[in-house]
Amino acid sequence: MSLLHQESQQQLDDAAKGESLTRGTSHVVLAGIVATILVTAAIAIYVIAGQKPPAATGEVLEVWAHPMHTETSGFDANGAAVPQESFDQVLLFARVRLHNQSNQPIFIHEILANVTLDDGIHSSYAAMPADYQRIFIAYPALAQWRNTALSPDTTLAPGQTQEGTFVSSFRLTKQQWDARKGLNFTFAIQYLPNLTLTPGPQLAVIER
Repeated sequence: MSLLHQESQQQLDDAAKGESLTRGTSHVVLAGIVATILVTAAIAIYVIAGQKPPAATGEVLEVWAHPMHTETSGFDANGAAVPQESFDQVLLFARVRLHNQSNQPIFIHEILANVTLDDGIHSSYAAMPADYQRIFIAYPALAQWRNTALSPDTTLAPGQTQEGTFVSSFRLTKQQWDARKGLNFTFAIQYLPNLTLTPGPQLAVIER
């Protein structure tokens, strides 16, 4: 065999090896792509199957506010003179409907009203039912809008739906209240994620 023939044969062998290597590499790449797709699909199925609907759902049915300017009498409970004070506040009332769609009771232990202003979020705890009733005694003009009170300490049995109204108070002027950027309500549920309800765009906040 001549030297020229040997070199030609070597070139053919090298070309065959290169083609085999390229074919093997493409198979590896294809297998890697298929494996990645299968793993991604498996993770997606696992996540979707593992998701559970929230235990509690709800909606805001009505929101109304009562801005007011208050001045103290200048006397304490014993009739002694004390410095007179004045301040602005907004009484915020919300009527909501809550539903327990789980098969276990849920325990609400706190309700917060959250108002977003230029300087951030201002939050106020909802009053207990007894304090809710006292407001209509102190301000008889509001009595016509009194409703069934919703307690911040509320237990919902499995499948139960409950509707009621609560009130929160903010030390804000009417101008600050009117300039708010957002409003929502947080319901803290024991051992479960909080439920946050936001009034829908079609629900106007009434001023009374």
